[in-house]
Amino acid sequence: MGATRSRNLKKVLDAVPAGYLVDARWLTAQDIAYETFRDYVKRGWLERVSRGLFRRPVPSGDEADVIDWKVCLLSMQCIMGYDVHVGGATALDQQGYSHYLRLGSPGPVWVYGNAIPNWLGKLTLDAPVKTRRMTLFDDPALGMTNYAAETETARPWWDWKITMSTPERAILEAMDELPDQESFHNLDMVFQSLTTLRPKLLTALLHQCRKIKVKRLFFVFADRHDHPWRKRLDPNAFDLGCGDRALVSGGRIHPRYRIMVPREFVDLEADDGA
Repeated sequence: MGATRSRNLKKVLDAVPAGYLVDARWLTAQDIAYETFRDYVKRGWLERVSRGLFRRPVPSGDEADVIDWKVCLLSMQCIMGYDVHVGGATALDQQGYSHYLRLGSPGPVWVYGNAIPNWLGKLTLDAPVKTRRMTLFDDPALGMTNYAAETETARPWWDWKITMSTPERAILEAMDELPDQESFHNLDMVFQSLTTLRPKLLTALLHQCRKIKVKRLFFVFADRHDHPWRKRLDPNAFDLGCGDRALVSGGRIHPRYRIMVPREFVDLEADDGA
């Protein structure tokens, strides 16, 4: 029994860098019994963070009460094997496309997945977390990338990278949050910098996108900024639905894409001549 416990403990110590997290689900998958968790905590090999969630202590023993969200996501993806990704405005920000300053508290971290553990929403992270199911696209894996992001409290071992949406996918995810969770102004500033999007990937994502609202909004922004890649996309090639779509109060119906947007997003000359 002692030899088995030692082997199991070694698996934990080898797999989990100092400062990183594991949950009861992962521990039991390593053949570690529930009654052993308490012994590991008592001996200082693990630190209890919340119910069913543990952290490997750092050598100094000086653990911060607030957990770096990147450490949390790397732990979920690279250790515990959760099928989650960072998307939306967070993915755009991490890849250098955030052109506005958020005043006050940090913006939310957008996490997408169909089996997100309950403990994620209960953690004290250095940024709030908003979760979404992966329902926007027919192919949930389309438009993903692995991004190397150093953390403040613990750097990832080896070549660990955070799985997140490419800019092409992330901008569509962000538009899905208009107008309640994202603002037209902020996304307009971000879209201004999206000069190098890949039309082939955009085409695939737009065909896979399940929401008419998102596809129409994308072309509203694309026409407004008219980046070189816009010429490679034909709106008539995509299912944009029919009929007007209300989105914001006090706005105007876009003359081409028939969706309600803020007045400044409508070309008045085109509107008057329509």
